[in-house]
Amino acid sequence: MVTDESSKNADDLPHSPGPAGGWGSMKGMARVVVQSNASPGALDSLRRLNKPKGVMCMSCAWPKPANYSAFEFCENGAKATLWELTRDRCTPDFFAEEGHTVSELRDWSDHELEKAGRLTHPMKYDAASDRYLPIDWDDAFAGIGATLRDLPRDDVVFYASGHAGLEASYLYALLARVYGNNNLPQSSNMCHETTSVGLTKVIGSPVGTVTFDDLAQTDCYFYFGQNPGTNSPRFLHNLKDLKDRGGKIVTFNPVIEQGLVSFVDPQNPLAMLTGKETIISDQYHQVQSGGDVAAILGLCKVVVEADDAAKAAGGSEVIDHAFIEQHTTGFDDFIACCRDTDWVDIERASGLTEVALREAAQVYIEADKTIGVYGMGFTQHTHGALNIAMLVNLLLLKGNIGRPGTGCCPVRGHSNVQGQRTVGIAEKAHLVPLDKLKALFDFDPPTKDGMHVVDAVQGLIAGTVRGFISLGGNLVRAVPDQKRMEEGWAAQDLVVMVSTKLNRSHLHPGKDAYILPCLGRSEVDEQATGNQAVTSEDSFSMINGSIGHRPPASDHLKSELAIVTGIAMATLDPNPKLKWDEWTGDYALVRELIEATYPHDFRDFNKRMFEAGGFWRGNPARERIWKTDSGKAVITTPPQLTSLGFADKPGRYRLLTMRSNDQFNTTVYGYSDRFRGIEGTRDVVLMNPDDIAEAGLEDGDTVRLVTDYDGDDVERQLGGLTLVAYKLPRGTIAGYYPECNVLVPITHHDELSKTPASKSVPVRVERAVETG
Repeated sequence: MVTDESSKNADDLPHSPGPAGGWGSMKGMARVVVQSNASPGALDSLRRLNKPKGVMCMSCAWPKPANYSAFEFCENGAKATLWELTRDRCTPDFFAEEGHTVSELRDWSDHELEKAGRLTHPMKYDAASDRYLPIDWDDAFAGIGATLRDLPRDDVVFYASGHAGLEASYLYALLARVYGNNNLPQSSNMCHETTSVGLTKVIGSPVGTVTFDDLAQTDCYFYFGQNPGTNSPRFLHNLKDLKDRGGKIVTFNPVIEQGLVSFVDPQNPLAMLTGKETIISDQYHQVQSGGDVAAILGLCKVVVEADDAAKAAGGSEVIDHAFIEQHTTGFDDFIACCRDTDWVDIERASGLTEVALREAAQVYIEADKTIGVYGMGFTQHTHGALNIAMLVNLLLLKGNIGRPGTGCCPVRGHSNVQGQRTVGIAEKAHLVPLDKLKALFDFDPPTKDGMHVVDAVQGLIAGTVRGFISLGGNLVRAVPDQKRMEEGWAAQDLVVMVSTKLNRSHLHPGKDAYILPCLGRSEVDEQATGNQAVTSEDSFSMINGSIGHRPPASDHLKSELAIVTGIAMATLDPNPKLKWDEWTGDYALVRELIEATYPHDFRDFNKRMFEAGGFWRGNPARERIWKTDSGKAVITTPPQLTSLGFADKPGRYRLLTMRSNDQFNTTVYGYSDRFRGIEGTRDVVLMNPDDIAEAGLEDGDTVRLVTDYDGDDVERQLGGLTLVAYKLPRGTIAGYYPECNVLVPITHHDELSKTPASKSVPVRVERAVETG
């Protein structure tokens, strides 16, 4: 494996975790079987995961192959399933126990709150006792509806976490618009909204362009800021397949992620017996946080030089000039930028050497078909959209979008985060066919744009948001500026949380606060016409059906869709076109509404929902139809060489937040991050050994991080962190999400999409002050 001078082989890291997959993965799943106290039927649920007429995994949005294996799940999916099917229960008796007031529960860790088990009854907060008390469903809906009717329409937010199926999501968006606003922020606002906005600007599509067929045909991956070993382990099989057929993988990531170093296939008996591992990355370049713009410009500079040399020698062109001429705009200005930018500036901004970038570019030049892959390490920067534009530039130079084996591949997080946007959960009014909603349901949809998550949090802090409905999620813990967010959250007139388990957002109740417990995706959803199926959309725009089969955790649970319709009927004026009861009894009727609203994407929805691998809803950019202002793909000349929104200065570091191997989003399964060698704690900050020495600190010191932000005067700090010497680029440090969210200012976000810039937060590192 070729590495840059600023990189080291995984064997040389302070902590040597061994390959991804293999027995480590099996042990991780076995440990969660015990810790989760999963029901015996959970193993049957795992057998059904990601198969036709089975259960679609509730964790990541990695696609489901048509030619599925016997065990079509990964460690992450297994953990999510087992965690959902725990036998532990958080009943009304739990809240009545001594030491379980809401104020006392705030001292519990995220993991301890999750371990309380599945919520079993609808609950309402009682301020006099500081406890949640059980409430009848009808009374809960009536109370929620009465408060919603009294609140100004613009002051209420309808948030969705990315889990609920397409059916519930469609009706949730309809509820908000009939209520009177487009305040429909969603979890993608915090992760891949940069993709939705950035890709739309340059190729006219808000989502990636690849399909599973492309993965099987590509020669090469260029991989940026994504960690498949923890966040999408089933992708490792596709990466291994490429390596088995002789393809190349070039990775750019500040942190050496073991899933991109080596992999032992746990479904291969020989590999498990022998420990035979597949080396994943042929080159691994530890670009400094915020340095991707310069790194990609360096790659493009080498491609341009090679093309110039080939033309001068009368050889075959390297750049696909015919494609460029027919399908793009902005080429000449960008090529001039490539030629004019000095290597010394590229090296300084990227943290990589010219030699390393030339080696990487040579792989790109020699590959016939390349796919560009990226995750939140790419999107969560002040100029994250510029990162995406630069990757698109690189792909466009050789026509690597819109032909088999090529394309842009953003790896999405939550299982239906992309699909919820598709069916109307969007704060931007122009993204939704309001005219069709008006015709179908005989009301006038609001046309004013609603609130993004950043707007909602700012409104909560300012006291202008007075009501919040949360369809899943743990928003208080998930967003930046957590301390200020907690205060604003608790000041609201109404907080409604649709949840499966207890989380920190429940512990800062508003004046009226409700917990509405819902079914899990693996559980039977029995309605008037029988057990209901739900659908979701994966990262490749494939639509899949899912049917639960396990008994519900409680007889008092309702489905997400039934909760949405219950709130709607208690809140909205009667309208014969709004058939909430009928839709609750038969989800197929809701799919007919989705098809009527989005006929191109959902043709024959009910007939096709169980096709193996799902059905593809289409993507114009994949067909080289560019729905941009110019009608062509846009090649972008970068106005700067970093994706940062701040300057370096002595003592200022770039903090990137990351997830451990033992978590999914804000759900913490345990305290084992085996890929980084960190066990038993999450209170750490990783730092380059040379940076530690230069700062006068030592490995193992207790330190605090203090935000060093020029945008406001708010004090933000996180203490009690153990300093861990780690192989990172100089000036880049790393800590865990969501703990580090207290350090991220809500105004520190991507300029184009408002996605929080959680992968490059300006901070100082200070030795903890001893007391006593």
